[in-house]
Amino acid sequence: MGDTIAAVATAPGRGGVAIVRVSGPDAHSVAERLTGRSVDPGRVSLRKVRAPDGGHVVDEAVVVAFAAPRSYTGEDIVEFQCHGGVVTPRRVLEACYSAGARPARRGEFTERAFLNGRLDYAQAESVLNLVDAKTSRAADSALDGLSGCRRREAREIYDCAVSLSATLEHALDVDEGDLGVAFYAKVRGEAVALDKRIADALRRAKEGRILRDGALVALAGAPNAGKSSLLNALLGESRAIVSDVPGTTRDSIEAWIDLDGWPLRLVDTAGLRATDDEIELEGVRRAESLIARADVVLALDCMPRRAEGRVIALHAKCDLGRGEGLNVSSKTGEGLHALKRAIVERLESLAVEAADSADAPEGEEVICAFAAARSLLKDFIAAGDGPFDIVIFANAVRSVAERLGEAVGAAYSTDMLERLFSRFCVGK
Repeated sequence: MGDTIAAVATAPGRGGVAIVRVSGPDAHSVAERLTGRSVDPGRVSLRKVRAPDGGHVVDEAVVVAFAAPRSYTGEDIVEFQCHGGVVTPRRVLEACYSAGARPARRGEFTERAFLNGRLDYAQAESVLNLVDAKTSRAADSALDGLSGCRRREAREIYDCAVSLSATLEHALDVDEGDLGVAFYAKVRGEAVALDKRIADALRRAKEGRILRDGALVALAGAPNAGKSSLLNALLGESRAIVSDVPGTTRDSIEAWIDLDGWPLRLVDTAGLRATDDEIELEGVRRAESLIARADVVLALDCMPRRAEGRVIALHAKCDLGRGEGLNVSSKTGEGLHALKRAIVERLESLAVEAADSADAPEGEEVICAFAAARSLLKDFIAAGDGPFDIVIFANAVRSVAERLGEAVGAAYSTDMLERLFSRFCVGK
């Protein structure tokens, strides 16, 4: 990290202000070359920014400097708060390059904060989650992680695993006949308590993932079942074309909504039916693919394939007559509140169900560590009371401690860090 990096830290496009961030050992000298004056960390000044090669003014910007280690990255930092738009931030950034900085990689500022001890792994993930938050609840969840709540929770779980592992390692040096029934009961009780703490943490972690990424909610049914009308009713606006002609929706139409703090990606799919129309057939294929991947399927008078356990059965035209499942009218609004409540309850149960699953998404290191730990413990917990093979259990708990060590920062791999920081945007 001996070089100095620079990037635009604000979203591209038209705006009043854009921020060009420079971090590294030469950040202050870069600012001095562009402004012709030394910078004073902790003070804010308005200065003309000149290109170092020709000396012409590229902008007039507010310059804010920070000194290591009291900065976001733990390094010297300078931020140029310049005029927004497309051209001006680019000109200021190119001037920074000419003055000795290089382009920052994706997430490199936060990566440096991590490597310099300003953030731990969980907090770095929380920065990404906060940037990507689509609802206030998602932002609150990310802020909890950024404050260190997840780190402390994971650390306490890790300490419990290490303590249990130490107990078992000690028992390996004792004759099993001298251990007694009380020892086995005590160890199994500690394992059960550890498993419960991991399950609670896993539930919260997976809930956080849903809040970050959003939940995919697919509307499925035959043509004219009322999917497009229901999408419009849930959105509160006319987004999808509604027609009595079957097969109007041939491609997937999607929109985001905030439902009690849960970010939902609502998708209106093509009507499910046999057809010889190649365009409509492709729409049906896409619908089936979305249904297979959806967190929740709103099934209108149908039961889609490969959607068991994720379905909320609906009849969406109850103003014309009652049907099976939850009766909803997009026209009168009847049942819409109950439907929204059912979706929320389904999402809340998803995290609980996920805590009992050994499956974990690739790249979700903390979730993977928790899931692996539960998998290693489950056989011994399920075995009930009585003696067990201490050697096998000791090896399993040692592996649990090692996996949890990744969650608290006791061990990191290069690939693990690359997967995290490659998900950031440039400038963060």
